[in-house]
Amino acid sequence: MSKEKLYEGKAKIIYATENPEELLVYYKDDATAGNGAKKGTIMGKGIFNNKISAFFFNMLAKNGIEHHYVNMPSDREMIVKKLDMIPLEVVLRNVAAGSLAKRLGVEEGTKLSSPVLEYYYKSDELGDPMINQFHIRAMKWATDEELMQIEKMGFKINSIMTEYLKTKNIDLIDFKLEFGRFKGNVLLGDEISPDNCRFWDSTTHEKLDKDRFRRDLGHVEDAYKEILHRLTGEQA
Repeated sequence: MSKEKLYEGKAKIIYATENPEELLVYYKDDATAGNGAKKGTIMGKGIFNNKISAFFFNMLAKNGIEHHYVNMPSDREMIVKKLDMIPLEVVLRNVAAGSLAKRLGVEEGTKLSSPVLEYYYKSDELGDPMINQFHIRAMKWATDEELMQIEKMGFKINSIMTEYLKTKNIDLIDFKLEFGRFKGNVLLGDEISPDNCRFWDSTTHEKLDKDRFRRDLGHVEDAYKEILHRLTGEQA
């Protein structure tokens, strides 16, 4: 396997492989918040996120969601299909938290009467600004057909994950998705982990995600371990 590094981001390193249609993703322990303003390390985070993402990808595939995940050659590494990434962050919200609670002036934890889907332009330099379908159409970041696919998949993923996580006593508050093109199809990409999802314990409302790092709540590693344990039974 080739180890040519193609890109290094805040949480992952992307390498080329011998297969031109596949990439190797290496999950790091580095943690950032506030678009990189806050930096730190969450020990074992790369392993937790890799395993949690693989679990969710496999679960979603059984429910008809096409994604980029191929296999997991090691605890920190994932082989994925090489997607032509659409430069959008797609956020699904079930409960007001974080920026939405501030933006709407509502108490964090307020349940929304229906799921909300938001678009953000993926750009670290610009701080990932919120956009709408008209911006996307004008800038030609995605076609109307692709947006229809993204929205349909996004709401379906939200429904699948919400119902499943209820069985693990976890509330899915909100989460971010990314999508890309592969051989004419739109596939789910990136990761699904405590880094880009808000998971709350259904009983205690304890935060089991990256908010523990963002807000200096402590026990960050324990939250990631707890999510992995509830999903897979694995004791980290």
